[in-house]
Amino acid sequence: MASTLLPFAYPPPSSLFLTAFTAASVVAIPFIGLSEVRGVHLQYSKFWNANAAKREARTVPGRTGMVVLYLPALLGGVASLVMFPDAGLRFLVLRLAVTAHFLKRVLEVLFLHKITTRMAADSMVLISFSYFMIATVTIYSLRLSQGLFPEPSIDLMYPGIALFLIGMIGNFYHHLVLSRLRTKGEKEYKIPKGGLFGLVICPHYLFEIIDFIGIAFICQTIYFFAVALNTIAYLAGRSYATRRWYKSKFEDFPEGVKALIPYIF
Repeated sequence: MASTLLPFAYPPPSSLFLTAFTAASVVAIPFIGLSEVRGVHLQYSKFWNANAAKREARTVPGRTGMVVLYLPALLGGVASLVMFPDAGLRFLVLRLAVTAHFLKRVLEVLFLHKITTRMAADSMVLISFSYFMIATVTIYSLRLSQGLFPEPSIDLMYPGIALFLIGMIGNFYHHLVLSRLRTKGEKEYKIPKGGLFGLVICPHYLFEIIDFIGIAFICQTIYFFAVALNTIAYLAGRSYATRRWYKSKFEDFPEGVKALIPYIF
């Protein structure tokens, strides 16, 4: 994989720490999406909360849990902006992108999403730590690579900025559509309508994938290419499971509405 990506990415540094995280991301790719398809869901979704037995586990309010998921990663991004004030354009753009990504998530949890479920406390801690490590290791991987190697021969930073902004805007818009789906006091689920929901049931995941691809293009490290592939696998599996869930709940679910990619999947 490394030899194929080298024109597009920094060579992998001789770092046991970074190599281990990259290898873990690569190894997880075939499994993380399949776990969602098979019904093994992260313990903060409507799928997990549908299981009454698991609800007996120690939980926290969903909104609190979601803030805790993203806040450490956001603080890691903010800290990197303070710690490395003058380190080149690509490094600045990456740190801004990572910080903006998690700031958007925190703000959406606080002011946009309607969260009625609870979250398992142990899952909250694990996922929060995972997001924090992704954010900080992403920044570290570029910092280390820039100190050791010249820039990749094919510069993807500016296409990456464009993809990142498209992903952020598209993801926010479809989250806004979802937030307006139910009026105050309503708890029952509805088939989403508006935006790209007429084509796929998870356009917010589609744009999140575009967001991650944008960050991968900005960063151009093999580590974050592995993270992006891992994210694509997970969101593809989650989209498939979401479509299956909607079909089981609504007899009138449109057959033409795909899971993630219009007309294809």
